[in-house]
Amino acid sequence: MTRPAELIRAAKHRWRVRRALAEIAARPLRVSPRPHGLKTPLVVSLTSYPARFGCLHHTLAALLCQTVAPDRVVLWIARDDMASLPRAVTDLAARGLEIAPCGDLRSYKKIVPALHAMPEATIVTADDDTYYGAGWLGSLVAAGAPVVANRAHRVALDPGGAPAPYRDWRRNIPHPETGPLVFPTGVGGILYAPGTLHPDVCRRDLFDALAPGADDVWLYWMHRLCGSRPEKVGGPMRLIEWPGTQGTALRQANLVQSGNDRAIAALTARYGFPQPQ
Repeated sequence: MTRPAELIRAAKHRWRVRRALAEIAARPLRVSPRPHGLKTPLVVSLTSYPARFGCLHHTLAALLCQTVAPDRVVLWIARDDMASLPRAVTDLAARGLEIAPCGDLRSYKKIVPALHAMPEATIVTADDDTYYGAGWLGSLVAAGAPVVANRAHRVALDPGGAPAPYRDWRRNIPHPETGPLVFPTGVGGILYAPGTLHPDVCRRDLFDALAPGADDVWLYWMHRLCGSRPEKVGGPMRLIEWPGTQGTALRQANLVQSGNDRAIAALTARYGFPQPQ
């Protein structure tokens, strides 16, 4: 039996989704993008897969109409999935979307192919199932830091200085914060300046073995090994995810089933934990 609190949450979510879709639809009438002002190309990079293709065009429409204009918005799709893309997605090529085939790297498709193809670019990753406001990209660029996130957790340490279990971390930091324990979460979008990621970042043999599905953990290690002090901007980010997109989400595997903890242990064994400085 569905509890009243669950019914209320579901109703609020439906209302937020309707409001988000209306905002995206109205956005082209009032958004005039300004140059990003960076010295490098600015690329928004994301991926998707058939289970989410039905709602993908909502996210893409939001990313293509920002107050700060990227140089490119690139959607990486596994080659075997290209034929399944709906017209609502492919038609967005007329608005500047680039659709690029790649190998099936699962969630790593949102960044690894971009790093190979555009090593000189500032790359901003996004998820495929989430609403992004018109100022989303501008808030990341304005920070001026090498690694910037709209949403982040704070790593908790045990008495020995190693990461505590993921469930014990401070979730969705509610205010701006900068430091080595700021853990960017990909769902909010993350900006990576060129040269901020360890050379191993694109090694499939390593991320498949050490952090399968835990790309946020892998990428945290890759920039922390280069001495990053990630910056979280803005207040707590409320996620508005499109209905029907969470049935195959990595969140359950990584949080409930401890996928992140396994990745943290494996990465610590390989590289050590990049100590806060």
